[in-house]
Amino acid sequence: MKNITTGFALLLIALVVMTLKSTLYTVGEVEQVIITQFGKPVGTPVTNAGLKAKFPFIQEVNSIDKRVLEWDGEPSDMPTKDKLYISVDLFARWRITDPLQYFLRLRDERSAQSRLDDILGSETRNAVAKHELIEIIRTTKDREPLRDDLLTDAERALKMGSLVPIQKGRMLVEQEIFIAAAEKVQVFGIELLDIRFKRINYNASVRPKIYDRMISERRQIAERFLSEGNGEAARIRGNRLRDLNKIQSEAYRQVEEIQGVADAKASEIYARAYNQSPQSVGLYEFTRTMQAYRSIIAQNTTLVLSTDSDLFKFLKGINVDKMPLPKEGNIP
Repeated sequence: MKNITTGFALLLIALVVMTLKSTLYTVGEVEQVIITQFGKPVGTPVTNAGLKAKFPFIQEVNSIDKRVLEWDGEPSDMPTKDKLYISVDLFARWRITDPLQYFLRLRDERSAQSRLDDILGSETRNAVAKHELIEIIRTTKDREPLRDDLLTDAERALKMGSLVPIQKGRMLVEQEIFIAAAEKVQVFGIELLDIRFKRINYNASVRPKIYDRMISERRQIAERFLSEGNGEAARIRGNRLRDLNKIQSEAYRQVEEIQGVADAKASEIYARAYNQSPQSVGLYEFTRTMQAYRSIIAQNTTLVLSTDSDLFKFLKGINVDKMPLPKEGNIP
């Protein structure tokens, strides 16, 4: 009998503990609770932290986070207004402000993240498609570009190295996405706090075109430098050739002057030497005539001279029969 009483007491204690455990629950500082009975919410959401009670066994506690939550979307390729495909990576911050509406429509955070993927992704695509790329990547309207000081006036006239003017900028584009998405997520009991572009990059298919355009601009400047360098090199070579010709002509003039002075001096010396007596004059005439013969008479030369010619007077007395025959290649 005693064992039966003890067993009954233990069973009663266990039943009381189970009842208390099913009745009492705690609400943390960072959570809010929805009480459901047979799967349907009952009462109002519990948002205050502390020890709370519910009807045991048939009611369940559904905890919902009330902290600021993070949404981090996957990078997505989308076209801009100027038909450039870019990869946009967006992130946002949100929190649950109406736990009952959130629970009825989404139930859990996983479903909320999926719905945010759809809404934010759609609004981002719409906003990007309405703006040109420069409006999405720039934040300030009046930013001054760093211009290359080596650019010519013609290249500046072509606006090479200048920034395209913008009307809105990235912050206003983000604000457009935020306003449009915040209105749509309110029906789920969610408050959208903030969104930001985390990363914007060119699509892999258009990057080579962008790089080619950048290379083309740099190549134009490089070719201008090269042409200017070639022009300067041609000018230097022209100056060198002109100076060389000037030096050579001046040297030739000096050589001719020196040679002329030397010839005049030699002629003067010859004149003084050969004019000392009639015999010296005759010797001078003879030697000069012999030199003239050497210059004008070759092996097969034929001369037609008059009998009173100065060249012929020395040939009159030559006895050809007594002269030795010249060897081949020698001048007689």
